[in-house]
Amino acid sequence: MTEPLAADSQQNLRAMDGMALYRRLLRYVHPYRRFFFIAALAMAMEAAADTAFAALMKPMLDGSFVNRDSNWIQWIPWLIVSLFTLRGLAGFTSGYTMSWIGRRVIKALRDDMFAQLLHLPASFFDQNSSGQLISKFTYDVEQVANATTQAITVMIRDSLAIIGLLAWMTYISWQLTLAFILVGPFIALVIVYVNRRFRRIGTSIQASMGDVTHVSEESIEGYRVIKAFGGMDYERERFEQANERNRQQHMKMVATKAGSIPIVQLIVGMALAGITYLATLESMMATISVGSFMSFLVAMIMLLTPMKRLTTVNAAIQLGIAAAKSLFDLLDSATEINNGTQQLSAVHGEVRYESVCFRYHDDGPWLINQVNFTIAPGQTVAFVGPSGSGKTTLTSLLMRFYDCQQGHIFLDGHDIGDLDLANLRQHLALVGQDVILFNDTVARNIAYGSLANIGHDAIVKAATAAHAMEFIEQLPEGLETIVGENGVLLSGGQRQRLAIARALLKDAPVLILDEATSSLDSESESHIQTALETLMHNRTTLVIAHRLSTIENAGQILFIDNGQILEQGTHAELIAHDGHYAALHRLQFHDIEQ
Repeated sequence: MTEPLAADSQQNLRAMDGMALYRRLLRYVHPYRRFFFIAALAMAMEAAADTAFAALMKPMLDGSFVNRDSNWIQWIPWLIVSLFTLRGLAGFTSGYTMSWIGRRVIKALRDDMFAQLLHLPASFFDQNSSGQLISKFTYDVEQVANATTQAITVMIRDSLAIIGLLAWMTYISWQLTLAFILVGPFIALVIVYVNRRFRRIGTSIQASMGDVTHVSEESIEGYRVIKAFGGMDYERERFEQANERNRQQHMKMVATKAGSIPIVQLIVGMALAGITYLATLESMMATISVGSFMSFLVAMIMLLTPMKRLTTVNAAIQLGIAAAKSLFDLLDSATEINNGTQQLSAVHGEVRYESVCFRYHDDGPWLINQVNFTIAPGQTVAFVGPSGSGKTTLTSLLMRFYDCQQGHIFLDGHDIGDLDLANLRQHLALVGQDVILFNDTVARNIAYGSLANIGHDAIVKAATAAHAMEFIEQLPEGLETIVGENGVLLSGGQRQRLAIARALLKDAPVLILDEATSSLDSESESHIQTALETLMHNRTTLVIAHRLSTIENAGQILFIDNGQILEQGTHAELIAHDGHYAALHRLQFHDIEQ
């Protein structure tokens, strides 16, 4: 007995979760309740027009054809035209208003999601593919809007139509109406089953749509590698599999929807046949006129359409609830921890790591383990070591892209955990190996974010110091040239110089250089190295170096491996020590000589 009870409990819990999600969705409709009231009023008028048309059958048949009443004959055409005019105006008003609300809901959801996205920690992006996230902004949010507007439209309008038509049928003959109502429980059973199946399939559709978006995005971004390594067939197969899964899930939804409709119609049709039989019995024919019987049949036939729509609206609602869970998972994700309240107006640039430990997961290995070092204001410190040794992670901890689980990092003697995040990052500048540029002008890519209001002269000065004006002046529109998606219209060296110009314009006292020259050719590296020397002047600089020749003049060099500092000193001291650094140095210069 315990297993069925447990299963029922889980189903009830899922139903409650679904209702809670749907109520939360409706909060996005609440600001537009006045417009919703207008739409609901229009839906009520539309439903009333349907009932009035069915009711018109009684006087039209009894008065016009049975009693030959000339007054009814001349008024009926006008009444029909008036009813359909009213119905058309009401339908337009409700449809347009609910669509207006729907687009507002979509905009509000996307605004909230994007605002949340900007404040999520780096760990969130490590665990979620960009394709899945984009799918939330495109596919999922549209399903949610359908559930909160179009589905509600059908529910209100068709429910009112059913109530009105049933009321009229009851007025004509409560006995026949009762016979029709007896089929209700059978229809309800079909709807309950369809509801559960729609919810399950809807969740699968969300995941499959995210897979399609993810594979598409990877193929678009990695087209050079795909072409260079002949990966077209492999990527086509990956996309075909994701696309096929999406098609299969949609077809399951279609099959369930298409199968439920004829079942409901068959039940209603059997009720219609039974009612026709009852109405032709001699005892019933004595109490109901021809016009009343035809009006009853018209009302019952008119019931089929709203009942059919009400059975299909479950698909939109269940898809919307499944999509809502996906969206609210994003909206409810923990944002970056920002408990710091201290604000530093000026920073000298002393950086100190004390017993710093970090790992991505509580049960995972330590990626940074008991690291201690101090950087004096204006000093340059280089981090070297094999790939995956923890060099980039160390600088990410200073930027607070991640927070260390043990130990402390200090900036000018202040624990960075006590500083407001925006204030901390105001004093730090970053130039990475993979330069991120936005599809905007050169000027706006240099004066980005908090630098947006800086004047033209300051931008030119920073670009000149970064040796970027040499190529900017040759661009079609100079500083106002659009650089394309991620600077696709520029070379690697040009993008790097714009990143340096951006850091120069920020003028932060602490600078992080993450392998800023590792992917450049010798000529570009020469330009970049000159620009970096200008940038590093009088700044505390943390350099992650791939080429040891670029950091020989650093104030101190830390050799990192497995998240620990194995050696520390100047270039000359480490060469004389003849340890890990010296071995790496010999290896690089041996490769150069050959």
